[in-house]
Amino acid sequence: MKKLTIGILSYRSAPFSGGQGIYVAEISRLLRDLGHKITVISGPPYPHLDTGINLIKLPGLNLFSTFNFRDRLKKFLKKNPKSLDDYYEFFVALIGGFPEMRTFGNRAHKFIKPGDFDVLIDNQSLAFGLVAIQKHTPILTVIHHPISKDRHFELFFSKSTIRRFFIKRWYGFLPMQKRVAKQMEQILTPSMNSRRDICDDFGVKESKISVIHNGIDSSVFSPLNDRKDFSNNFRIITTASADVPLKGLSFTIKAIDLLRERFPKIHLTVIGQPKSGGYTERLIDELNISDFISFKTNLTKDEIVFEYACSSIAVVSSLYEGFGFPVGEAMACNVPLVATNVASIPEITSTFATLINSESSSKIAEAIEEIFSDYSFFQQRAFQGMMHIKENFNWAKIAIDYEDLLYRVINQRC
Repeated sequence: MKKLTIGILSYRSAPFSGGQGIYVAEISRLLRDLGHKITVISGPPYPHLDTGINLIKLPGLNLFSTFNFRDRLKKFLKKNPKSLDDYYEFFVALIGGFPEMRTFGNRAHKFIKPGDFDVLIDNQSLAFGLVAIQKHTPILTVIHHPISKDRHFELFFSKSTIRRFFIKRWYGFLPMQKRVAKQMEQILTPSMNSRRDICDDFGVKESKISVIHNGIDSSVFSPLNDRKDFSNNFRIITTASADVPLKGLSFTIKAIDLLRERFPKIHLTVIGQPKSGGYTERLIDELNISDFISFKTNLTKDEIVFEYACSSIAVVSSLYEGFGFPVGEAMACNVPLVATNVASIPEITSTFATLINSESSSKIAEAIEEIFSDYSFFQQRAFQGMMHIKENFNWAKIAIDYEDLLYRVINQRC
């Protein structure tokens, strides 16, 4: 088979927070290892890429690196010359919208010319510019999950009329994504659950959607020590890459509150950062449990693995996950896992985690207490879960599935 010139489009690719930058770094490296020529085309923040992978920066204003109006105004005034996309980006952000996907798509359309690439992979920008690019270059569109799910949960948990108004304004890009998704020739998603949701929420035909699970880098995410003596550790770890209701962090925090009298040494480490003055900080203050919780952010993979190695139990209390990297990473590190029985999570865990109903602090607390009561049993199951992840979520095997799908996308044009 001919080796391909592949472009990967990513409207933002933060290397540590969220999954976008991590996903781009992983898939670009693996396709490079198969012999393809890879170029990542990204808006800010930019990813950390392996050697041999070209990075093309399409700089927008990067307004969401700050929420201070003066700082945003300085960014806007400093950009010269200014394009229509710069004006659109500034004023939509000013009124509470999120314009980056649309403006990135426009910039990519102007940059990419016919013949530049054999095929493109779009990392869920679903921007109008892709429709124009697709006329001359085949595109594989990756939708990790429809963002309509994020909107639904944020609205569901918001009681303030003003807050609900601004949530709707923020998600003003969703009509664009729905329109574009229907027009894309081939869509890839990482779980069967996400495929169903894309069909339901975006109105995409199921025949256009392929499912390839994401992988877990077991060469990095692996146990660092013998975990037999962790029954008296009482350290819990969870990941909340974004301080939003979808991640269900509040339920884990309330579970810690329920457990602290029974286990006075219990401590929750959160991989993520709460919004300053936001709901999570207010909840911790209200429960008076700041001494039992710590937050860590901008960690490297190795640093995250170290945090897993120091923890006795991992909790994923998400209300929805398109794939759920924290689930697979905890299992790969041989840590007993408590996770919600929602969306794609059961596809990843199989029978090797304690699955509970979502939105239930009491169920999280009961599951943690059960694991502490018979730690050796749950540690043995965690070991089986680690082997399950290594065998079934292997990036090297998954890269070959990606390669086959990319050839199919190209051949559909012939």
